[in-house]
Amino acid sequence: MAGVELRPEGRLFAYSLIFLITEILVTLFFVAGTHGWIVPLESPRTTDFASFYAAGKLAAAGTAQLAYDQAAHQAAEWAATEPGIKYQFFFYPPVFLLLAAPLSYLPYLVAFYVFEVATLLLFLAALWPILRPAGWRWLIPTLAFTAVFWTLVLGQNAFLTAALFAIGTRLLDRRPGIAGLALGGLIFKPHLGLLIPVALVAGRNWRAIGGAAVAAGGLILLSGVLFGWNTWAAFIAAFTGAHGTYENGRIELAGMITVFGAARMLGVPTALAYAAQAFAALAAAAAVAWLFWRRAPLPLRAAALIAGTLLAVPVLLLYDLMLLAVAGTWLLAHARDHGTRRGDLVTLIAGYVVPLMCYPIGLMLSVGIAPVATAAVLIATVRRSRDS
Repeated sequence: MAGVELRPEGRLFAYSLIFLITEILVTLFFVAGTHGWIVPLESPRTTDFASFYAAGKLAAAGTAQLAYDQAAHQAAEWAATEPGIKYQFFFYPPVFLLLAAPLSYLPYLVAFYVFEVATLLLFLAALWPILRPAGWRWLIPTLAFTAVFWTLVLGQNAFLTAALFAIGTRLLDRRPGIAGLALGGLIFKPHLGLLIPVALVAGRNWRAIGGAAVAAGGLILLSGVLFGWNTWAAFIAAFTGAHGTYENGRIELAGMITVFGAARMLGVPTALAYAAQAFAALAAAAAVAWLFWRRAPLPLRAAALIAGTLLAVPVLLLYDLMLLAVAGTWLLAHARDHGTRRGDLVTLIAGYVVPLMCYPIGLMLSVGIAPVATAAVLIATVRRSRDS
């Protein structure tokens, strides 16, 4: 409205709302383009969800082990969508089939929207207790976070992983057993649990360790009983060769958000890229262990664990930046109660913008910026801990 000046917070929500509306329109454009409603497609398109759905179909048919046979899995993807789509890999453990198999009884598009909407609502419900003191309007910039867009258009499961991290960290002090159950649920994407044992052991969170062990062990046992232990053998065989998929360019490097991916984009040899990743993982583990050992305030421990995980894991893609939303929310929660520090605002803005910019910058300049933002969030967390 002419003559009305918005205060900084008002501008934030106004810009976020504009950005959210833009993302919704772009998402609808992507959906229309994928289905050939704008221009005819030279070849059919799909999303990563085709991989989940096809694996679920094979599991529901009693042939879960074939989810790890690329020829059989590709045939199932084509049957679920249409012949000729680009193959979507499936390297998830059989635990994920516990979710994929029931979804496969629904029509493909119905299953897609049920999965994405349900996991998005779960993510918002998990984050809301952290956001609530700041007011409902903070849902607008949360939904406008670009990783939300990437998760939806790629048909991925990052809302679920972010929700489990949010629940697990939020309940760590008050309900450690339940927190452990949530963190143990990440066994469906086990590499994201890399730093969880480090954090829980350093923090002497024995009940949380017990809960995580119960959840992970129970899900493994249930999947083995339902789908057969030969399915686990097939998964292990596929998983041990999965690194080649990420090393030989079959997964686009510009979509990777790790130190390993950034190093490979710069032309660093694979062995040295892994060495750089190992150094980042050790540094992140040390920071997480230190904060948990000294029992830093929960928001800082939570932010460190989540940002540290993003820095430590060698294989993560664009949609996994959903975790940065949870880490940033925890930092904002601490700043709300203890004030801001110099550089905090820049760090949070950078973390917010990175999911939007890292892919085009990676494509155009072959430079990976996501690890820089992740490291900045972790460093800001450590700095706040030293000052508190």
